[in-house]
Amino acid sequence: MSDALIDARFDVERSAFSMHVRLVLPGRGVTALFGHSGSGKTTILRAIAGLERHAGGYLMVNGELWQDDAKGLFVPTHRRALGYVFQEASLFAHLSVRGNLDFARKRAQAADGVMAHALALLGIEHLLDRETGALSGGERQRVAIARALLTSPRLLLMDEPLASLDARRKAEVLPYLERIHAELDIPMLYVSHAVEEVARLADHVVLLDAGRVLASGPAADTLARLDLSMDLADDAGVMVKGVVEHVDSAYCLLHLRAAGGTIHVAHGPMALGAPLRLRILARDVSLALSRPQDSSILNQLPATVVAVWPANTDAHVIVKLDAGGTPLLARITRRSHDQLALAPGKQVWAQVKAVALLSLNGAGQ
Repeated sequence: MSDALIDARFDVERSAFSMHVRLVLPGRGVTALFGHSGSGKTTILRAIAGLERHAGGYLMVNGELWQDDAKGLFVPTHRRALGYVFQEASLFAHLSVRGNLDFARKRAQAADGVMAHALALLGIEHLLDRETGALSGGERQRVAIARALLTSPRLLLMDEPLASLDARRKAEVLPYLERIHAELDIPMLYVSHAVEEVARLADHVVLLDAGRVLASGPAADTLARLDLSMDLADDAGVMVKGVVEHVDSAYCLLHLRAAGGTIHVAHGPMALGAPLRLRILARDVSLALSRPQDSSILNQLPATVVAVWPANTDAHVIVKLDAGGTPLLARITRRSHDQLALAPGKQVWAQVKAVALLSLNGAGQ
């Protein structure tokens, strides 16, 4: 087994909750622990951090054994090379931003260069002399993330770091998380119940429900799985990677090259060749047996039906498609399914009514 792995096994028994998980995760990139409230996401994160000890647990992080109860081994939290970012920034109110970061730097004995890099990476140099009470929610979380980086972690744990922020503040912080992903070789475990965050950031996804693992695999493949579409309900969809191949300035459109063809996205100019992530929801994909003419829908891709799955309502089904190597999901009525006589192998045209541009800083690793 490669050393670049996170191998975790935890069994939890409580009066109202039980969890039995066996995870072998990539030791690089961003792994999202995704699921509804109460699914066990934070419990796993706290166990990995050593904040909770569960009998029979085992944890190996990139070749370092942090827990093996069979051998009586348990490395306490303060000796684990990790950084932890919580939902709330939990900054020291009596210290300035500089004071908060200096406190973390001195405890971790971090070099000055680490501090300078963290400040630049999170764009908070101008906040150093501010009191923490004068910061916005997004600024507070950026300071909290910088504080975690000052520990020079070999594993970064993030427990719904955007959950307490409004949409505007989330949009402010997300690009900085992407920069960490792109510029630092630190594996990140990212807890979220927001599928758009997962699709934007994650390389690998673990879907949890009631203390069990429903799926674990590469983000694009896992989010496109039909058997998960009912759990995702209206959030069912796919993450697609594309590259900017043309900029139509006259109509403010980007032409993105994806495996299945060209996808048009309304957006201002970007550099040719820039890698981007897109999210296409199943509810925004309609199907036709021949290519529609005189349509306002720009994105029309030839596709093959792979499989059909029940949706979360009796009136609908989810159709999985292969658009030249790009997986798509379409949520259509059962009546439409029957009228089109859809079956695996049938050729159709997928009309994509809306495309969400998730990432402006690259498509990840």
